[in-house]
Amino acid sequence: MMNLPENKKTILFDGVCNLCDASIQFIIKHDKKDVFRFVALQSELGLKIIKHIGVDLSKTDSIILYEPGNAYYYKAEAALKIAKELGGIHSFISWFSVLPKSLTNSVYDYIAKNRYKWYGKKDACMIPTPELKAKFL
Repeated sequence: MMNLPENKKTILFDGVCNLCDASIQFIIKHDKKDVFRFVALQSELGLKIIKHIGVDLSKTDSIILYEPGNAYYYKAEAALKIAKELGGIHSFISWFSVLPKSLTNSVYDYIAKNRYKWYGKKDACMIPTPELKAKFL
């Protein structure tokens, strides 16, 4: 599908959100096994992926983890799976996945709803540096 790397997990993120951008930078820094690739939700490819997997953007607009050929996750579940994949101390965060999804998604939704107010937003998606360009689709 759309020439996505089959052996990589794709993170779709809000490209204008400062919190999301900081989170992506954190993931890149700690992705020692080079598991992830990144696509802004607002990009042409991001919109194609969303349409392909059938995600309703009215239900989530900040993060989706897509495993081509396998599954996709959004909201708290995506964040917890990403943390687990990063390994090390970050994998402890994934323990929150034992909590009811309604609880973890409520916390996630609260943060997502206020992210622009608390962290601000950009006028456009970030442009990756030449060193990071290969990680963005």
